[in-house]
Amino acid sequence: MRKIFSIIAFAGVAALTLTACDKGADKPKVDVVEQKPTVLPMPTNAADTSAWKQYLVSVVSANLEGVRSNHPYMYFVPGGDDDKSKGDRENQLTNVKNVVARNVLPGNMLAFGGPNSSMTAQFVTDAFKEAQTGAFKDVFVLFVGTPADAEAVKTALAPSAATVRFVEAK
Repeated sequence: MRKIFSIIAFAGVAALTLTACDKGADKPKVDVVEQKPTVLPMPTNAADTSAWKQYLVSVVSANLEGVRSNHPYMYFVPGGDDDKSKGDRENQLTNVKNVVARNVLPGNMLAFGGPNSSMTAQFVTDAFKEAQTGAFKDVFVLFVGTPADAEAVKTALAPSAATVRFVEAK
């Protein structure tokens, strides 16, 4: 009786194994082509914060290579010298300084951009003044602005060991 049960169990397992192997032969192969996100054109109106935020999302989406997190930290830095813009920048700066003080896990991205490249560069420089040496190794920092300001950002972030990426705002 034991031998019969063993034979039946063996035959059942063999049949299931062969059935599982055969299923892959019926399915056609599908080539997956990764499509790069389209970058929107840079808004011409500096006061249109909604358009600027959409632009920055498109730039960040197109530059996520190597980033292991699905949710990059994106920071819109408002331009302008009016009280509202100044207040928004100060609030944003406080938030970013808190993030920098806590550090960011490797593989994440922090992205910065806004209608005024020099204000954005100064914002990033101020935010990372207190960063610990080497604390941002394997963290990506994306700066959207002008080439001259990008150099200032790279210099300011060098001690933190962050990988700085630059995208020219255009």
